[in-house]
Amino acid sequence: MSEQKQRIRGIICIIISAFCFAWMSTFVRLAGDLPSAQKAFFRNLVALVFALIMLKKDHIPFKCTNKKNLPALFIRSFLGALGVLGNFYAVDKLVLSDASMLNKMSPFFAVLFSFLFLKEKLTFFQGMTVLTAFIGSLFVIKPSFTDMSSFPAFAGLAGGIMAGAAYTAVRYAGSRGEKGAFIVAFFSAFSTLFFLPFLIFNFHPMSFKQVAFMLGAGFAAAGGQFSITAAYTYAPAKEISVYDYTQLIFTTAIGAVLFGDHPDIFSIIGYIIIVSTAFVSFRYNRVKA
Repeated sequence: MSEQKQRIRGIICIIISAFCFAWMSTFVRLAGDLPSAQKAFFRNLVALVFALIMLKKDHIPFKCTNKKNLPALFIRSFLGALGVLGNFYAVDKLVLSDASMLNKMSPFFAVLFSFLFLKEKLTFFQGMTVLTAFIGSLFVIKPSFTDMSSFPAFAGLAGGIMAGAAYTAVRYAGSRGEKGAFIVAFFSAFSTLFFLPFLIFNFHPMSFKQVAFMLGAGFAAAGGQFSITAAYTYAPAKEISVYDYTQLIFTTAIGAVLFGDHPDIFSIIGYIIIVSTAFVSFRYNRVKA
């Protein structure tokens, strides 16, 4: 297959992934007034089933290749679980597109954490993209320190920061021989167990409709995870990663139709700053490569 066709397939897969993750957030919101930890438990339980099926299909044992990678896997899983929790809380409380955009801060923080903990080189340009994207996030958050109105937005940003740190741990473990499918399965198993006590001690009975929505969130999350994995097997991140921001289009449209969500002018300015920064970074990486 030609390089151009590979790239096109990668772009299609990453757009499918963005679509799936947009519906994951939608189903989480539609599930209604349930604790975020309970929603996260069911989301990860479904993802775990899919991940174990994929391990069996590819004949990959549920076993760490190198025991020295275990600390990174636990860090990835713990921070990833907190990231999901922050994201789900924001999805329930904010305009859907705001929650999505704050979660999309993770790539910028992954660059920062890779510099701090993996000692990867951080150029002046990369530092400026992280700072600019953070400024954009403040337009979305609209911080208020006089009441709790900004708390869901800060929770969403914290979720994005945690996800960025988790991706740094993924990079560390992956570069030291761990299979991507095993990393996904390990995270899904850890986070399912992590949220289990919250489910046991603070379980809220669910209607059939809520169960269906949470299963939908799990299936959508699994579809998004495997689609983005496929995307990066077809083409490198520097060529296709910017298309992940199509999720903003999907969440804005779905939020407007289903929930009557309409981002305000400050959020729109924040979207423009963050997406523009991602696009400039994308072009810079391509030219540099």
